[in-house]
Amino acid sequence: MKNHHIIFDVKSYIFIFSLSIIFLGLPMILGCGDGTPKRELYNVSYDPTRELYEDFNQKFEEHWMKTHGEKITVIQSHGGSGDQAKKVIEGQNADVVTLALAYDINAISEQSDLIQPDWQQEFPNNSCPYTSTIVLLVRKGNPKNIKDWDDLLREDVGLITPNPKTSGGARWNYLAAWAFEMKRQLGGNFDALKDPAKKAEIAAADKAAEEFVKKLHKKAVDMPTGARGATNMFVRYGQGDVLLAWENEALLTTVGLNNSDYEIIIPSISIVAEPPVGMVDKNVDKNNTRELATAYLQYLYDNVGQEIAAKHFYRPSNPDILAKNKHLFKDLELVTVDDIFGGWKEAQKKHFAEGGIFDKMMDK
Repeated sequence: MKNHHIIFDVKSYIFIFSLSIIFLGLPMILGCGDGTPKRELYNVSYDPTRELYEDFNQKFEEHWMKTHGEKITVIQSHGGSGDQAKKVIEGQNADVVTLALAYDINAISEQSDLIQPDWQQEFPNNSCPYTSTIVLLVRKGNPKNIKDWDDLLREDVGLITPNPKTSGGARWNYLAAWAFEMKRQLGGNFDALKDPAKKAEIAAADKAAEEFVKKLHKKAVDMPTGARGATNMFVRYGQGDVLLAWENEALLTTVGLNNSDYEIIIPSISIVAEPPVGMVDKNVDKNNTRELATAYLQYLYDNVGQEIAAKHFYRPSNPDILAKNKHLFKDLELVTVDDIFGGWKEAQKKHFAEGGIFDKMMDK
């Protein structure tokens, strides 16, 4: 009987101890001591913003805790911008998207009911809190003497650029190269684009630009699916002689990593790369995160968010913070997708859609 009582007491102790562990662990599982689940915000972004949003998310989580007394977690996802947009369309539960170009967010809006058509009016600067551009990254000493876009066509130059079918950065690369050749064909400026009498001249320049960009992509050593993959191919694996890169990726490689093995070549002309942000309306309403998502994207325009953008080598939209970091961002002639290509909708249809110019040039 004594032994029986001992066995019973041990079993009781184990049962009571197990219950105590469960109840003590509940706050950890729920995320807060008051039993309220810790909320999450899901940001689906593109390749080169990994470090930016790791930094920004931490600051925003602290800001939200300080201003609202609520502990939240921001989850981030990265990949080629086009692929990321496709995942959201197919059901990825994003609260916000921070992608490489407006077309990819437009695609989500047009191919689903997830995002309102006027999404670009929700935040300043057409919902672009920061910008970038396209530069040329070469190896130390510039051994191939790369000076401008036309040097990339030389037989002795190996080129790395992502695939425009999957990468937003690659589409900016493509359009920047196209603008260079158009300007050269039009006598060094774009004045002819405003002259209705010069349609034939413009058409000839357009055709020459198409041939230029075709040769550029045909000779590429490799075309990874995303911009970060292209950077890794060039920097980590030593492929190619020159990388067509986001300015922020090039500055991360040289300044951020203090890597003297690479140099940035500023071309004579490039394009204003405008990576926009937007709320996934249907998801934030379903997830009850609209207020949180709005505050998150607005914080990108706050001085804290703008300083973080500059720290990670994006050009801030705040002119004062941009001026403070002028040593990083070199002056060069910049065109916009609206100036030369009629906006992203037209550019996508003409150049990157199924059966567009890019498909045709790579099939030949």
